[in-house]
Amino acid sequence: MTVRAPSDGLDELLAGLQGKDLLRFVICGSVDDGKSTLLGRLLCESRTVCADHLVVAETDSRRYGTQGDDLDPALLVDSLLSEREQGITIDLAWRIFESERRRFVVADAPGHEQYTRNMATGASTADLAVILVDASKGIVPQTRLHSYIASLMGVRQVVLAVNKMDIVDFSQPIFDAVAEGFSAFARKIGVSKVVAVPLSALTGDNVFGIRSDAMPWYDGPTLLEALDAAEPGCRKAVGSFRLPVQSAVRPSPEFRGISGTIVSGSVECGMAVSVHPSGYRSAVERIIAPSGSVRSAVAGQAITLVLTDDIDVGRGDIVASPDCEPAVADQFAANLIWLDDSPMLPERTYAVRFATASSTARVTDLVHRVDMDTLQPLFAKKLELNQIGYCKIALDHKVAFDPYSENRRTGAFVLIDRYSNATAGAGMIEFPLRRAANTVWRPMAIDKAARAADKGQRPCVVWLTGLSGAGKSTIADRLEQKLHAFGSHTYLLDGDNLRHGLNRDLGFTDADRVENVRRVAEVAKLMADAGLIVIVSLISPFRAERRMARDLMEDGEFVEVFVDTPIGVCEERDPKGLYRKARAGELANFTGIDSPYEAPEDPEVVLKGAEKDPNTLAELLHAHLRSSFG
Repeated sequence: MTVRAPSDGLDELLAGLQGKDLLRFVICGSVDDGKSTLLGRLLCESRTVCADHLVVAETDSRRYGTQGDDLDPALLVDSLLSEREQGITIDLAWRIFESERRRFVVADAPGHEQYTRNMATGASTADLAVILVDASKGIVPQTRLHSYIASLMGVRQVVLAVNKMDIVDFSQPIFDAVAEGFSAFARKIGVSKVVAVPLSALTGDNVFGIRSDAMPWYDGPTLLEALDAAEPGCRKAVGSFRLPVQSAVRPSPEFRGISGTIVSGSVECGMAVSVHPSGYRSAVERIIAPSGSVRSAVAGQAITLVLTDDIDVGRGDIVASPDCEPAVADQFAANLIWLDDSPMLPERTYAVRFATASSTARVTDLVHRVDMDTLQPLFAKKLELNQIGYCKIALDHKVAFDPYSENRRTGAFVLIDRYSNATAGAGMIEFPLRRAANTVWRPMAIDKAARAADKGQRPCVVWLTGLSGAGKSTIADRLEQKLHAFGSHTYLLDGDNLRHGLNRDLGFTDADRVENVRRVAEVAKLMADAGLIVIVSLISPFRAERRMARDLMEDGEFVEVFVDTPIGVCEERDPKGLYRKARAGELANFTGIDSPYEAPEDPEVVLKGAEKDPNTLAELLHAHLRSSFG
């Protein structure tokens, strides 16, 4: 999903293309629907002097370009596919061609399910979607998924390209059935305009300029004619002024500028503006474009603003029109497309990025997921790869945004896995949630420092993690006894004990384990605020949740202890008989058997549970705490 500045890797390449209007479209299709053949034919038959030899492909780290006077564009399509086969993952390829009427920019992503994120990226900047369907297969799940994503991304024009008509003997009944079935689906997802074209990319029938003699029953446009007739410029954000701030520029004490790219509306010198989320107000003293100072600027231009007041502005803020300001909140409702192999689990924390802002986010409530066959909401506890859900999301601080329906640039976000740094989900904001709008954190006269001083100790959270039977609870109990003997003020949060009260409503699915750890971490934070040394004994199998717990505490306050006991030893001990039941299939979602355990990568302490007795291990841990906390 596009969340970078509007210069999405392509605009600079289009700067010299003048004289014709521009239409951006995304082409979507399943594997082997003939997308490469269709693109190759469009590129070859266009015979565009300045663009038919140009292919741009983007990865996370670089952009590829190929240009040559004698290079067949169809071969470029094949070369990109060859790169993918060699293990070079092309996130998105942009292809440029033109007709007599206009220029086209095509966003091309692979049809494989694992590349759905790339299709979403292309759709986020598109005026139109070409949905490719194999006439011999009809509408398949990928067709509905791609169409629904395009709709969520704001695409309201679709050309249904029913390909491989030659394989079905150019049958009108087959084409009519596909077109009618898709049109009914399109109406449900809010696509207002569908043009269905029967074609053969292999033979060229009804693609560029060749009308098919084999389909005399069809009197509609060719694919190119449908593209020529489409409404251009739908992707251009219109409306109130929005400038997501990319950086504050201060080369000298006398100059302070705010740099970014305008994503909607316009700005002129003397205009009043407001900055969000702070709400500060000022006016525009000067506008600096790449060519120098200008009186005004419009959407799509990269500029630097100089304000009349020296107010606090930084990356992630939004400069806006005071008469139509963006929403500011730390919670919102959104449609979410899940793009990661690992499922989305409510309450797990992810990094989130907006136009230029970033934060930490968690899905607090998965309201439902969408059934792609019926479009009906379904109850779900998680989202799997390529599933789409309606969610409520909470951030760790307030940000400024617009509903996606009002502004595609300031209403979009991506969720990012905090360990792999992979894009996990793409979201479109529906509206802010005002649950906490009237509540603020109330400071108290007695704070953590006062409570800790009264107890004569530094508060901390000692978090013991490991497999069931590793010895965590025994070590934690012995550790608390030793601390108590030294006069320390402690509390032990044991996983089994907490499931008798605080967490009695939770099971052992991955989603329930995430919520289990979240609750314990929040309680541990409160107890540390009370000045206590908090000992937590919890399997806590996932790194993401242990990191979440660490992030809740102050720096140096969290001690992760890995009780590293081999699973074979744990099974021999099996104090509760749980391994035996899990091996017999009587106990589902058991960590280490049919549910994963992610060992800590860099814990403060590692205790070898099979090599020393619990009392010795507790003494080693106690010694570490004395040396670290006094």
